[in-house]
Amino acid sequence: MNIEQFREFCLGKNGVTEDFPFDEVTLCVRVAGKIFAITGLDSERFQVNLKCDPDYSIELREQHPEVQPGWHMNKKHWNTVDFEGALDEGMLRSLIDHSYEQVVKTLKKSERTQLEHPDG
Repeated sequence: MNIEQFREFCLGKNGVTEDFPFDEVTLCVRVAGKIFAITGLDSERFQVNLKCDPDYSIELREQHPEVQPGWHMNKKHWNTVDFEGALDEGMLRSLIDHSYEQVVKTLKKSERTQLEHPDG
């Protein structure tokens, strides 16, 4: 999965926006204003910081060398995932979905309802 495929997949989810709040090369992907993915556009390798359940983080890190504690993030809740490693596209999509869901479940009920039913 390259950066454009990553962006397209993320932006296809309900309530997702992207911005560059820190500088011109750090892309943040948000749901309802809360970050669920961050990547540096100037990095040598395509890596993404994704939010993750703490227990699942440990499991992923033990099983996949492409999953490391989140760089510059709370390492309990964030992983840095190497999108150029051996993880297949299905696994990468699953990790993005999990990150999105981790953020969505922290939203207020009214915000979650708005995501589920954006037209009303």
